[in-house]
Amino acid sequence: MSLSTHLSISPVVEAALAANKPVVALESTIITHGMPYPQNLTMAQNVEKVIEANGAVPATIAIMDGKFKVGVTAEDLERLAQTGGKAAKASRRDVAALLASGEVAGTTVATTMMAAEAAGIRVFATGGIGGVHRGAESTFDISADLDELGRTQVAVVCAGAKSILDIPKTLEVLESKGVPVLGFDTDDFPAFWARKSGGKVDHRVADGTAAAKVIALQFALGLGGVLVANPIPESAALDAGEIETRIAAAIKDAEAQGVGRKELTPFLLKRIFELTDGKSLVANIALVENNARVASEIAVALSKL
Repeated sequence: MSLSTHLSISPVVEAALAANKPVVALESTIITHGMPYPQNLTMAQNVEKVIEANGAVPATIAIMDGKFKVGVTAEDLERLAQTGGKAAKASRRDVAALLASGEVAGTTVATTMMAAEAAGIRVFATGGIGGVHRGAESTFDISADLDELGRTQVAVVCAGAKSILDIPKTLEVLESKGVPVLGFDTDDFPAFWARKSGGKVDHRVADGTAAAKVIALQFALGLGGVLVANPIPESAALDAGEIETRIAAAIKDAEAQGVGRKELTPFLLKRIFELTDGKSLVANIALVENNARVASEIAVALSKL
């Protein structure tokens, strides 16, 4: 038995894949755990529209009713948004239990990559990847996203790693796992809400065609995933110093309340939203839409190769 036997691919996505049309996968923890309702629903709908407007087919992925749904319906999208944080958060270790139980679950970067690869989707747009958490030298809190990038043949377009993480250590782990980090028209590795983290990408690509050539060859060589780092639009970026102050305060609050493991990222995102008076959410939506646009450009170029 393989993962493909537990996929439920929508007719639209299935037809697009059969015709070699560009398809872009989307995760669902950003809907269930990343934003409040109804902003999460509006964001999810708009991101799908951005992908369609740029010549590709969106495929939002979630675990629902005992299946990996690849290309959820409008009704499913509403259900995910309204369920919100009551839904499970599905990383690789949770997949079998959640499929068996039939629970509703948002898929992380790792599990979205798994389902996308099984379905034959090569490009995936998200907000920011998970990585090495600050203080990981004592907590060992390292996201499963990094392992998945090392072994799963999907190109992930993101605005770098979430600013709440230890970005230098995250880049070190990506290097150790052989994951090429492509900067989309940038030499600097972005930090989610900020355009620069202080780290550097491995290779700069000028556009979707240049990125697609690297991705296609990476997959042809039997290597793992590719990370495409696409900075948040300058007009939506937050001041790096200001957001760092808010992150430090949010981490202190998490420690005081004993929040850890899979609850930590949703807690920090919610707390930073509160501490920035909602500015972080506005920036988050802008960067996700920008990543969807770039992912569509790459998917279209890949489909022509």
